[in-house]
Amino acid sequence: MAADSILCSYSKVTGSTYAAPSAACSKLSGKKSGVSFTTISCINEAPKATSQALKIPSGYSSCNSGRDEDAVSNPIAPFIQRQSTHADEEDALREECGVVGVYGSPEASRLCYLALHALQHRGQEGAGIVTSDGSMLQSEVGLGLVSEVFNNTKLAKLAGKSAIGHVRYATAGASVVGNVQPFLRSYRFGSLGVAHNGNLVNYKHLRAQLEDSGSIFNTSSDTEVILHLIAKSKEEHLLARIIYACEQIEGAYSLVFLSENKLVAVRDPYGFRPLVMGRCSNGAIVFASETCALDLIEAEYLREVNPGEIVVVDSDGISSSYLLSQRQRQACIFEHIYFSLPNSVVFGRSVYQSRYTYGEILAEVAPVECDVVIAVPDSGVVAALGYAAKAQVPFQQGLIRSHYVGRTFIEPSQRIRDFGVKLKLAPVKDVLEGKRVVVVDDSIVRGTTSSKIVRLLKAAGAAEVHMRIASPPIIGSCFYGVDTPSTEELISFKMSVEQTRQFIGADSLAFLPLERLRGMLGSDAPTFCDACFSGSYAVPPTDLLKEKEEHLSEVHPSTLDVSASKEALFESMDDLFQKSTDKSREPAGIS
Repeated sequence: MAADSILCSYSKVTGSTYAAPSAACSKLSGKKSGVSFTTISCINEAPKATSQALKIPSGYSSCNSGRDEDAVSNPIAPFIQRQSTHADEEDALREECGVVGVYGSPEASRLCYLALHALQHRGQEGAGIVTSDGSMLQSEVGLGLVSEVFNNTKLAKLAGKSAIGHVRYATAGASVVGNVQPFLRSYRFGSLGVAHNGNLVNYKHLRAQLEDSGSIFNTSSDTEVILHLIAKSKEEHLLARIIYACEQIEGAYSLVFLSENKLVAVRDPYGFRPLVMGRCSNGAIVFASETCALDLIEAEYLREVNPGEIVVVDSDGISSSYLLSQRQRQACIFEHIYFSLPNSVVFGRSVYQSRYTYGEILAEVAPVECDVVIAVPDSGVVAALGYAAKAQVPFQQGLIRSHYVGRTFIEPSQRIRDFGVKLKLAPVKDVLEGKRVVVVDDSIVRGTTSSKIVRLLKAAGAAEVHMRIASPPIIGSCFYGVDTPSTEELISFKMSVEQTRQFIGADSLAFLPLERLRGMLGSDAPTFCDACFSGSYAVPPTDLLKEKEEHLSEVHPSTLDVSASKEALFESMDDLFQKSTDKSREPAGIS
């Protein structure tokens, strides 16, 4: 019934890599869903669960969203262009959000608040918390940092023993409080809150279908589609409704749902984005995007939420079921390169150890005579330590980062060159002057910031600047929850490594070879998504393909067969991805 999907909001505003000089849940869903259900009696001494985990009382009341020089232009680039207001701000990949869930603590809102603070690096545009006291859900959301959105008065109003929270990074132009999560909506079975980390690749298609059937949307977020699908489901139980929604969405999603008496955590079948589970000393169960959030609130790490898994926590304990048919995991490798904090364990691996190893590999495959190794703080520090140790060269702080620069600033009337970078990074002349410097960074996106950093270091007296990048060249956009530029804006898609070196002005430039990155992962390599480096996408961007098909039909209406154009589109994309993959696998060498 279309009216069921009209949701009411309770939320309130507050080249080469080196250049040098179980059983089906049919009872729940009413159809074969391919979902297995398992009751968990004990998870590392978590609260006891009973076999009644699916029993629901009668009347039971997300983030947003190099090629060969002669290669053809990206056929899907026009459909993923993004506006950039500040080049320095946009010349980076950005994780779009972090999520938290707490169940069974009298201070659920405060634990959620602290956990969100630990995840602040995953989003600085907005934050929100939804709590339940067992009979009613309450919400507080706002724009800004966690410490700016919440205070003691607001947290005191968020009563209850369960809570979910969200921190968000928005793309340019989308920073409106209505898009800040968690979303809280009412429907015929009560109220439901949701927080989402990831991106749905078929969001536009699903939204169009829902709007055609009468649904009214309040936001531009893909997360709202999930709520509408849950509301439209004919199933009686919440878990069955969530399964119904997840069977239709495609892409990356780590979700936490909160109803009056349940906390539900869900991870997509590919496991693109991280989601972990922990337990506090008082028995409260906690879910979070990273283990660093568990550490701050002194929660014991239990395990990851597995790809395709739904974990339900309620008064009966903890239960687990699996979504759809299980796929090979495709965990985002950039969590280890850039997004996650070094003190986190993500996808079962230490982020610190991963980055340290990247630096060691760089020192091995791209050595250079130097006097000092420095890092572009903060994400380049651990890789720089690894490089320095392997090369047996001193590591020093050659760049000091200011942590007090916001997204807006006032420039003096007399223009200052590289003003944005100078606001954030200050060179230490005593470390740099007259030295041959190796500077380690996590990645190069457009190349504009790297060129400014090189100029900054040379202006401070560095005799030579050798850039070492602790990731392979980025040649493809991400569709799974990372804010990336269009492919044609990526410098490594347009230029060879030598051309990139000339563009940024470095004396030498080297990237972490993709094959060495995969080699470091060992037998786990096939379970990590490296599409931004290889062009190999586990889940095709459905909305993008459909837009491209429609565009081709409009451009050539008299001569273009729609079915043929779709095949041609896939062929062109396959050709592009193959070229990208071939390019990314070129052996390391010196040009």
